[in-house]
Amino acid sequence: MNTVAPHIVVAIDGPAASGKSSVARELARRLGFVYVNSGAIYRAVTWHMLRKGVEITQSDAVATEVASAELVCDLVNRESRVRIDGLDPSAHLREPAVNACVSSVSSIPLVREKVGAKLRWYANDCDVVVEGRDIGSVVFPAATRKFYVDASPDVRLKRRAAERQHDQIAARDQADASRQTAPLVIARDARVIDTSNLTIDEVVGLILKHVPHRV
Repeated sequence: MNTVAPHIVVAIDGPAASGKSSVARELARRLGFVYVNSGAIYRAVTWHMLRKGVEITQSDAVATEVASAELVCDLVNRESRVRIDGLDPSAHLREPAVNACVSSVSSIPLVREKVGAKLRWYANDCDVVVEGRDIGSVVFPAATRKFYVDASPDVRLKRRAAERQHDQIAARDQADASRQTAPLVIARDARVIDTSNLTIDEVVGLILKHVPHRV
């Protein structure tokens, strides 16, 4: 597995509702990089499993289905897009059933392997800002620009509520941090940013101090 990207990779990890998606999208815009949302790909796979009636708790069944599924990633307006078996799942990625099952599906090794390969594909052709939970620790461990964004549980719950999402933040944190494959961790060489009392612009400004356009 090649984990050394030919283009610049800015890795942004963090738990649910930490602000990483908003920060990563704005950072990519300012840098002129491609924005890659790994969570959307995992959600697409989860939606596909639910649509196909695969029993989420049966890891072998999920692995068998993901192995045969056609997962196509491309770009629209310099942002990642995913289609699965020719279908566009974007309207379904935040459905309650997907929210409830995505941690379980994304914990399966073959799922992470397949999605990780797609994430590395983006960096073969473009400078990228990639956000997720294991970007700096597993997907791009050789990246030299790694950030871990976090916020207090209360702030994250309020952010989720503002998005009309009702994830169980504590349960998601526990599931993501305790899975055997690619758990949510702070990469050893990542810069940690607490976004609890910062705006998106302020967080992006902090990151830009460490991310020149080119090296």
